[in-house]
Amino acid sequence: MANPVLVNLESVNKTFGIKPLLDDVSLGIHEGERIGVVGLNGGGKTTLLEVLTGLEPPDSGRVSTVGGMRSAVVTQRGVLPPGSTVGEVVFGPLGLAEHEWASNRRIRDVLAGIGFGAAFGDNSDDGTGSTESTRQLHTRVDELSGGERRRVALAAALVQDLDLLVLDEPTNHLDVEGVQWLAEHLRSRRSALVVVTHDRWFLDTVAQTTWEVVGGKVEAYEGGYNDWVFARAERTRQSDASEERRRNLARKELAWLRRGAPARTSKPKYRVEAAEALIANVPAPRDSIALSAFAKKRLGKVVIELENATLNAPTGADGEVGRVLVSDLTWRLAPGERLGLVGVNGSGKTTLLRALGGEWPLSAGTRKVGQTVSLGWLKQELDDLPADMRVLDAVEDVARVVQLGDRELSASQLAERLGFSPARQRTPVGDLSGGERRRLQLTRVLMSEPNVLLLDEPTNDLDIDTLQQLEDLLDNWAGTLVVISHDRYLIERICDTTWALFGDGKLTNLPRGIDQYLERRAELMAGAQPASNAKGSKGKGTGSDRALQKEMSRLEKTVVKLDDRERSLHAQLLDAATDPSSLQKLNAELLQVVADKEVAEERWMELLGDQE
Repeated sequence: MANPVLVNLESVNKTFGIKPLLDDVSLGIHEGERIGVVGLNGGGKTTLLEVLTGLEPPDSGRVSTVGGMRSAVVTQRGVLPPGSTVGEVVFGPLGLAEHEWASNRRIRDVLAGIGFGAAFGDNSDDGTGSTESTRQLHTRVDELSGGERRRVALAAALVQDLDLLVLDEPTNHLDVEGVQWLAEHLRSRRSALVVVTHDRWFLDTVAQTTWEVVGGKVEAYEGGYNDWVFARAERTRQSDASEERRRNLARKELAWLRRGAPARTSKPKYRVEAAEALIANVPAPRDSIALSAFAKKRLGKVVIELENATLNAPTGADGEVGRVLVSDLTWRLAPGERLGLVGVNGSGKTTLLRALGGEWPLSAGTRKVGQTVSLGWLKQELDDLPADMRVLDAVEDVARVVQLGDRELSASQLAERLGFSPARQRTPVGDLSGGERRRLQLTRVLMSEPNVLLLDEPTNDLDIDTLQQLEDLLDNWAGTLVVISHDRYLIERICDTTWALFGDGKLTNLPRGIDQYLERRAELMAGAQPASNAKGSKGKGTGSDRALQKEMSRLEKTVVKLDDRERSLHAQLLDAATDPSSLQKLNAELLQVVADKEVAEERWMELLGDQE
């Protein structure tokens, strides 16, 4: 028996200007269902969310919701009450006083998971007993950057106990670690979820169902990204020749997914066998050896080298020299090297990229650049676009023809590959959306035919189809590549090695990639935990203090284990829906687990009060 429906759309239509974004759409969201929404930029994904949540009325049709439903929506608009503090926005919906949040485990986990304190500074005590994260709660939201405002809005939604959570691109302002935490958090919630995302790892990890918004319709697929890629490739395999390019891209993506780590697919064996047949003749994404050899011919032996380099963060407002990001670093980029750079927000990734590009001075050491280096740089800022030109003119202003590997493309062809239809190429740059401006910036960078490419968060505002096109273009691109991204799939797809900044003044190579990075971060956080629980104590503390800390630590581990068991039991209950005997046993165990968890949490709160 299916779970009850929370929201239902019946024959909904929604048009902006002359473009129908939703055309006779009927669908429903059930209790506990986790849905990922994908589609082209401007194709109607955000409009669908806004109609679902009542932010926008449909032109026709009906939207109905179950009575008493508790819901929250976090859109890209980032609208917060003017003049409010961070604490008022986050805790207001809960009706909690500021001093009450510290004893609420769920709130503490959310604040830590999305980077409160770490995102705005460290958690060091200022001598008054206040940490940076608690001081941040008093900051006015008007003083925050766009990314910080998005994190505040996300925190305000996640701390609530909801029936439905609706998120629009929630990973955009999170680092790799934050994306992983958010995925695990959403999987552990009982609430239904609808999330628009271009992060393919996140989609694959979180979604049980994928909705593709295309041509005014919403196509539903079982499973996450891997299953969606297969289903779309299977669908287009039987379509006409005009879909040849899209079909080949889908087959290539599927081949990469299945040749890498075991895919998260819910499909039965015959579907897996069909996938293997579909990709049987698809070559590997790129020949790294051949590309490296070709890159040496273009670049010579020297690309960019940092010798005994020390790099400081920007100088503070008070004139104090910024902290050391890396020291005594010797780093020589090789011809054809393709590497990903990861680290928490504020670790210095962008500053290091700027130093490689010659736009940030070294505090010590030297930078050497090869004579044949032609640098292409995709920055996070969008201030380098000619607003008075049309799209095609802005691309042709760089070059009319570009050679990418073994392909020669005109400016118009490359623009179309990156999402600008021939009609859209006549649009003034000043009229483009943020995502379109990002794509235009990327097109202009590639048109310059660089042999060294620096990409700073290239996936921001790009839809999945454009990402696939970009990856396909880079597959045959012979040059040196350095990319900063929180998109795990992008790093694993286009890079051969992964490097990280852990805040220890070093640049660390990670042979096992993102998984190794997350393991190392977890170890570092676990090592720092005792210090954060020390409550300002000096020396070793009393025996009773140590016993109290030991019991609190044991209780925390117990609660984590019970949380895991509770999630597992909920999943088993869904699978045993038609077996009354199993349902009774599982439900009895679930009730006991919930009771045990409540006892452990209550005891932990008692000990916290004793500690204070």
